[in-house]
Amino acid sequence: MRDSIARALMWMLRLMLPARGKRRAATVPVPVPQPAPAVVPRVFAGPSSGQARAIFRAEETRGLTPEQRERWWAAAFAEIGVDYDFPTLNITRVRPERRMSA
Repeated sequence: MRDSIARALMWMLRLMLPARGKRRAATVPVPVPQPAPAVVPRVFAGPSSGQARAIFRAEETRGLTPEQRERWWAAAFAEIGVDYDFPTLNITRVRPERRMSA
């Protein structure tokens, strides 16, 4: 039993360790890949939540029609350098309302 364990151990070591003598393969230099340059994440350039909240909850928009309110929001975002491309006037229902008959 001891002999078979020793043979198995030697067989495993021969597989794992580099060869010696005549059977040793000629060493070819392996090119080492250069690490990719670090990508610096771009800082989020949008408005802060406080700025957006102040625009959407502004007192000036309370008496305006929905179209005027949308234009006011777009102008307010343009003042701080943000493109307001989320119009809410053209939102339509995907499914018609279901009416339950009583």
